[in-house]
Amino acid sequence: MSKRNSSKYKLDRRMGENIWGRPKSSVNRRSYGPGQHGQRRKSKISDFGVQLRAKQKLKGYYGDVTEKQFKRTYAEASRMKGDTGQNLIGLLEQRLDMVVYRAKFAPTIFAARQIVSHGHIQVNGVKCNIASRRVMPGDVLSLGTKAKEMALIIEAQSLPEREIPDYVSADGTDKVTYVRVPTLDEVPYPVKMEPNLVVEFYSR
Repeated sequence: MSKRNSSKYKLDRRMGENIWGRPKSSVNRRSYGPGQHGQRRKSKISDFGVQLRAKQKLKGYYGDVTEKQFKRTYAEASRMKGDTGQNLIGLLEQRLDMVVYRAKFAPTIFAARQIVSHGHIQVNGVKCNIASRRVMPGDVLSLGTKAKEMALIIEAQSLPEREIPDYVSADGTDKVTYVRVPTLDEVPYPVKMEPNLVVEFYSR
């Protein structure tokens, strides 16, 4: 599992958007970029810059996955039938850590990854600690015995800022079924994501 070395809210500041929709985000108070010269960075962005920004925002939203892992996911999406951008979103939404986040078992995608890596999640009754594991439609995710009493998980389930989407079906508070791979318009992003620009970035 990759380790995040910088504050997650710096990404919000760099993008100028609250990409996870969290009340704590510093972009709610300071919409300009981080650092000494953050307020002066208002120059026009090139087409490449727009595409790069779209990629960084999408990559960051999914827990700042490594470039190698993200590029591999894109390559797989491009080999699949249909729209590459839609395929990319579908593959990212099938990550185990993301389904844990969607199920409201964790307050953030970073906490979801930690919960998975610590062995608190079971897939079809078997413990799994690989955050990037692909969850398939029909798979059942459940919390381990210790996890049901963790304050972090209890807090996440009470968060009013997001709901469990239709493609994840809850069974009580400790079990969900992954119903289907979602399309782009079904994914509850707090900000606009543009996978078509990510496709353009890698197609150069």
